[in-house]
Amino acid sequence: MPVTPAPVRRVLVSGAGWLLVALGVVLFPLPGPGLLLLGAGAALLARHDPWAAARLEPWRRLALREAARGVATWPRTLTTVAVTTALGLSGLLWLWAPPQPAWWVLPAWTWLPGGAWAGVGQLVSGVVALGLTVQAHRRFHGAPEAPDATGAGASGAPQDASPDWSPDRSPGRRSGAAG
Repeated sequence: MPVTPAPVRRVLVSGAGWLLVALGVVLFPLPGPGLLLLGAGAALLARHDPWAAARLEPWRRLALREAARGVATWPRTLTTVAVTTALGLSGLLWLWAPPQPAWWVLPAWTWLPGGAWAGVGQLVSGVVALGLTVQAHRRFHGAPEAPDATGAGASGAPQDASPDWSPDRSPGRRSGAAG
């Protein structure tokens, strides 16, 4: 198998990243994978471009923190799984494509926008989200100090072993910290 030279690989990865970002922007208003595609495209761009990595890092930390919160206890884990499953299965409504009900007061184009492909996207998004929930449960359940996999807080400085990541403070910020 031939090895792809680094400059060609960089162009291919960047091109794929921009394609996923563009698809994510187009699909964002529809139910389905718009946000996932935006994130995947940004992650590909961040592999080779420092400006993309710098802009993606705060979102990565936020996603890790919220993933940890979503599976912190068994009730939260079960709620996350139930909501994710319900949202994913709602794609079946688009595939079923029932006629617009008489009580629907909005314009006709607002009833199930996107058609069958939006339903497929919603189902695929549900499967991906369930997979991410399982991964988050394996990684974070029972390990509350794990929201930042690098061991560094928002400032980049290593954290001590006592986590404090309440919703009203940024990750890594301590109660007694000045600022």
